[in-house]
Amino acid sequence: MNAVAAPVLAETVPPVRILRETAGDARAIDALVLAAFGPGRFAKTAERLREAAALAAGFSAFEGERLIGSVRLWSITVGAARSVFLGPIAVEASSRRGGLGADLVRACIEEARRMGLGGVLLVGDPPYFSRFGFVSAPEAILPGPVDQRRVMWLPISDVFPVGPVRAAG
Repeated sequence: MNAVAAPVLAETVPPVRILRETAGDARAIDALVLAAFGPGRFAKTAERLREAAALAAGFSAFEGERLIGSVRLWSITVGAARSVFLGPIAVEASSRRGGLGADLVRACIEEARRMGLGGVLLVGDPPYFSRFGFVSAPEAILPGPVDQRRVMWLPISDVFPVGPVRAAG
């Protein structure tokens, strides 16, 4: 007897959409960031800076209705330069390695350019962020302990980050 196999239907995965963060995203973003970084992130200088700064912009990545990624920009000054502090970038574990983190970084860079800022500051992995144009920022002084080799700047204008990094409103 010849059996006929039933057709296999490929599961359709909804496309990933990156949208501006809304107030309704906050709870899911907090859970995503906690899952990605754990409670140890609260002890970091970068988190202290974010707590004091005003949210300048945020982006949420959705697969269908499910939040799978997030990134935020925080208003800061570096010396006299008006800028933003990028982070944290959080991507759900099952969605990593597909380039979503890079897409979120690009959304932030485009937003910072639209805002007409001096640049974007972050604390991160130099090999990862250098591909976007970030360079070492040894003269940007964060308000607490940080591995200075990981402090990076993406210049948008001719301003270079020199001086104390402060939260802005």
